[in-house]
Formats: sequence, structure tokens, C-alpha cells
Amino acid sequence: MVAFFEQFSPVIQSLIATTFTWGVTALGAAGVFLSKEINRKLMDGMLGFAAGIMIAASYWSLLAPSIEISASLGLPAYIPPAVGFMMGGVVLWSIDRLLPHLHMGLPISSAEGIKTSWQRSILLVLAITLHNIPEGMAIGVAFGAAGVGIPGATVAGAVALALGIGLQNFPEGLAISAPLRREGLSRGKSFWYGQLSAIVEPVGAMIGAAAVISMRQLLPYALAFAAGAMIFVVVEELIPEAEQGQNTDIATAGAMIGFTIMMVLDVALG
Repeated sequence: MVAFFEQFSPVIQSLIATTFTWGVTALGAAGVFLSKEINRKLMDGMLGFAAGIMIAASYWSLLAPSIEISASLGLPAYIPPAVGFMMGGVVLWSIDRLLPHLHMGLPISSAEGIKTSWQRSILLVLAITLHNIPEGMAIGVAFGAAGVGIPGATVAGAVALALGIGLQNFPEGLAISAPLRREGLSRGKSFWYGQLSAIVEPVGAMIGAAAVISMRQLLPYALAFAAGAMIFVVVEELIPEAEQGQNTDIATAGAMIGFTIMMVLDVALG
């Protein structure tokens, strides 16, 4: 698999990888063709799993390389990671405040962002789309880092990150298509909107890869930025949504499993 990616430029590598993550989202969204209702315990476990994947990826694939690269560039090893991490959270917080969206299981009166008359279904899609912005960017930055020959950054590590994010995209696709079906949309429209939520990943990945290639000094900041954005999504959205159904033990177990799988992928492949 790694040899396949190495024949392309980092931007194309990012596009291929995020096409895969988009495809897994679509696969999850296709679950709506099998059932209108998704078992709440299963959903909470999968959301916890997604949170665990993102937490592990934030450290093993993003923050740890950011620290290592900062030191190799002669910078204080803690400053770029700290600055980038906080900026990632601030930017996602700003988007969260501005972009109209609605979290799963909440009434439309609880919609966040600027006030709008958009339909509930659109607001639900935008909530998942917000999850996918930092994921695509993280993959692009990882491939860009490997492409410019940064020590410690490898194509194998970027592939591991893409695999991990792809795994956690499956429940995200299901988490949007199933509620849309319950809202009264047809199976086809529920699937369409579910997979559409991940379309931002290839765009974000190619931008991230191109930015890193053209501005190498920004790389440790960019890696930490992606990590901060992902942790913001986990704490702000995934964990609260996983605990809405009162299945905290299942959600926690899912998070532990997800973290372990992502850690193993990164260490084994990276």
C-alpha cells in the first residue's frame, strides 16, 4: 500500500487518501438502506470509538511529530506545538460559533451558530461536516510533511492516519444518515446527505498538503493546529453526543478500543 502512494506527489497522495475516507463515510451512510433505526447502544459505542481514534491520532500522528520537527528546525520544542494546538481550537470554536448546525438528538431550538431558517436536516449535515474539516487537513499535512522530507514524517505514517480516520468515518456517516431518515427524508436523500458531509475532506487535505510544501517552516504549527482542531471536535461534540443515551460505559469502551487501534496503526506503520 505504501509503495502505491509513493509514486504520487503529496497533493495527489492526500486526494487518494481522503477519497478513501470519504468512501468509508459513504459506506456508513449506506446503513440507512438496511434500517431506519440504529440501536442507541451501538451508536454510542461507535461515537466513542470515533473519539478514541481522533484522540490517538492527535498525539501519535500530529503532536508528537510536531514536537520532533520543532526541535529539528532549531525551535523551542514546545512553542510551535502549543501555539498551533491552541490556534486549532480557536479556529474550530470560531467556525462552531458562526456555522449554523445542530447536533444529533437535540431539538432545532438548540441549533448553534448564527440564526437561520435552514431546515433541520441541513443543520444536522453541517454538524458532521464540521467534524470532517480538521480530519482532511490532518491527512494533507501528514502527506505534505513526508513529501518535503521532514525527519520523522513518513508516507507510511500518513497512510496510518488516513486508515484510522477512515475507520472512524464509518460511524459518522451512519450518525447523519439515520437521523435524516427518521426526520422523514427518503433513504436515497438520507444517504446522499450522509456521504456529502465528508466532501470537505479531500478539499482540506489538498490545501493542507500544498500549504506545507510551500511553507515548510509552518509544518510544526500546522500539525499541532490539526491536532487542536480534532481535540476540539472530540470534546465539544463526539463525547457529549456519545453520552446522550446514558450508555457511558459502552461509549468509554468504544473510545478505549478506538485509541488502541489508532495507536497500533501509527506505531506499526509509522
